[in-house]
Amino acid sequence: MIEFWERTIKVAIDTSKCSECETKACIDACKKFARGILQLKDGIPSVAHLTEDEVQRRGTECLACEYECWFRGKSAIKIDVPIEGLDEYLRKRGLLEDNANQ
Repeated sequence: MIEFWERTIKVAIDTSKCSECETKACIDACKKFARGILQLKDGIPSVAHLTEDEVQRRGTECLACEYECWFRGKSAIKIDVPIEGLDEYLRKRGLLEDNANQ
């Protein structure tokens, strides 16, 4: 599992699924729709060739890697887009329950 932050999104890649992936669609998507921060290292996507600062600076937050991995790969990528105050907003409107109540 690798995780990294771009400016405002967190990208998590379940690398255990990547060795079975024949398309490596996330790499192609990153090159085509973004700045190519994802590169293959030992058959799995990696940002190890960049510093944390470079990943945040170069990342375009385009979400293409997640979509392509889901559509043509092994659904190994999950992108979280945290929105400050969203849970509180949803709770006020009765659209989100606290975990303690479930």
